[in-house]
Amino acid sequence: MNQEPIPPIAIRLINVKKYFKDRDVEALGGVSLEILRGEFISLIGPSGSGKSTLLELIGDIGDEGGPTGGEISIEGKTPEDLRRTRGYGIVFQESTLFPWYRVFENCLLPFRIAKTRIPSEGQVQRIEMLLEMVELDKKFWSYYPRELSGGMQQRVAIVRALALDPPLLLMDEPFGALDDLTRKSMQMLLLDIWAKTKKTILMVTHSISEACFMSDRVVVLSHRPGRISRIVSIPLDRPRERSMSETKAFARICSMVREALGSGGILEEDGSIKE
Repeated sequence: MNQEPIPPIAIRLINVKKYFKDRDVEALGGVSLEILRGEFISLIGPSGSGKSTLLELIGDIGDEGGPTGGEISIEGKTPEDLRRTRGYGIVFQESTLFPWYRVFENCLLPFRIAKTRIPSEGQVQRIEMLLEMVELDKKFWSYYPRELSGGMQQRVAIVRALALDPPLLLMDEPFGALDDLTRKSMQMLLLDIWAKTKKTILMVTHSISEACFMSDRVVVLSHRPGRISRIVSIPLDRPRERSMSETKAFARICSMVREALGSGGILEEDGSIKE
């Protein structure tokens, strides 16, 4: 039987550490991880375990500088090079849309910031295609963000993140502020987008069920300083169906993640958990 070729590594983390000198906080105590191109990976862990910090280091976001130890490589680039070449899109818990721009103008902003050579007609066509992909009715394209629901705002934020067609999508609790019904709807939408675009997705979440339902693998971080406690592979078939979350197999997977969170241990090289 012929096996599918293994995709190349999209993200490689080698013993990544982060110490905030001004706060005397060791956020990350040495994280090593390889993420394959096209994988959907979720990061989950206790509050303060360094989930968002790790995401920020990968994207070279903020003014806190890079890692204080270890190496980060994304598609062969450093985080700084990745940011400069706009090699990723990012979605936060809040949509961060500019309130003075309408929906379509917000979506076109990445082109203007990047000063891309794509003709304006091509930019408009891509945004139209993406807005249709996230199933936002055309009547809302001319609305201001304040006139949209939270779920609609996040749809627009996803379009903006994908505008320049980056290979990597970083997501920091993208559905954390939504009600349960909207959240589940957005989960299915994101899985559909991921299946169509083949992006590598790295998502931070506090929801065990969300992580297990959406991901190929769930990376569990320990208490501060954050280290990998366990990596749980999700053996559910794709495309994922909502009914899968009601099965005994899904409950067992969630239980494995919950136990790893509760132990707060550290994953050793031999696969054992060090308490």
